[in-house]
Amino acid sequence: MFYFAVMQSRRPQDVFSRALGRGAARNPSGRFQSQEAEAADTGWDLEEGPILRTELRHEKARKIITRNSSPDLSFDRSINPYRGCEHGCIYCFARPSHAFLDLSPGLDFETKLSVKPNAPELLAKELSAPSYKPQVMAIGTNTDPYQPVELRTGVMRNCLKVLRDFKHPVAITTKGALIERDIDILTQMAAEGLVAVGISVTTLDPALARKMEPRVPGPKRRLASIERLSEAGIPVRVCASPMIPGLTDHELEDILKAGADTGAVASSWILLRLPYEVSALFRDWLEREVPSQAAKVMARVRDAHGGKDYDAAWHKRMRGEGLYAQMIAQRYKVAIRRLGLREKMDDLRCDLFKVPPRAGDQLSLF
Repeated sequence: MFYFAVMQSRRPQDVFSRALGRGAARNPSGRFQSQEAEAADTGWDLEEGPILRTELRHEKARKIITRNSSPDLSFDRSINPYRGCEHGCIYCFARPSHAFLDLSPGLDFETKLSVKPNAPELLAKELSAPSYKPQVMAIGTNTDPYQPVELRTGVMRNCLKVLRDFKHPVAITTKGALIERDIDILTQMAAEGLVAVGISVTTLDPALARKMEPRVPGPKRRLASIERLSEAGIPVRVCASPMIPGLTDHELEDILKAGADTGAVASSWILLRLPYEVSALFRDWLEREVPSQAAKVMARVRDAHGGKDYDAAWHKRMRGEGLYAQMIAQRYKVAIRRLGLREKMDDLRCDLFKVPPRAGDQLSLF
């Protein structure tokens, strides 16, 4: 049994020794928090930590399309229906975004989620603006749109309906098998060159995946999603991301081959990213779950980031630098040539975009 005291200290503290079904075992303060919950021992020697239920709150968003000008990204706009992600991937680079909500990037990120139920309405409004010029919309760049709570809310599906009705191109990245629910919409969009999907496969080892990504469908299930989407005529790329030095990097070629064998036409890879609070959470996870490999993993991570846990510089943050990073990049190039995978999906169409008529609009005579 645990009870909690609110502390003025900003020092990271262990909140749970092991929270069942969650990736993080701690709830460290975010960068902007002045208070922190700290676990206190009651004297009972419990083998398991508590079961943490997912809390979902509704957020009334004011706008839904987020713009970026990052020179190392292939898109300039995105949609994020959710804040936080129930998948609980310990390495998730989006964890620090929870600090802006005065919540922890640790367990709070996995358990205290926000959904934007008015996202489809806002999306239609923003796409209808006379000044709007279409380019590919990215979804899944921060948190996963097909995380488990989507089954309850359906916000992603409704956003997808809006994009279909406007004939707006979209690129989706996910680990969630729930994307198969929307094959009906995705097939319609694929027939017009309006959609591309990326399925992320971090490891083919189900035991390791369970530890790193506790609420993500297993590797075989994700490969099955690639196959089902491909069979429906939806172009899919296999994302070997993130590659974790000294832990999953030896699987790069096998992951790419598994993706190609199940129908992926393209691929991508990203090196592990450990910004802000993610670094301490990931190091804690290594010591807890794979202690014999922890030192090797972090040594290789630092070797690829100029001696640091992370380098946020453009064009380095996702690829790293140095001999080790160059070796991974070369292995990737050789593998995709052998497997016939492309590095880039076909361009999606922007010329079909059209604001659909609304109730009460006067129809054109021509």
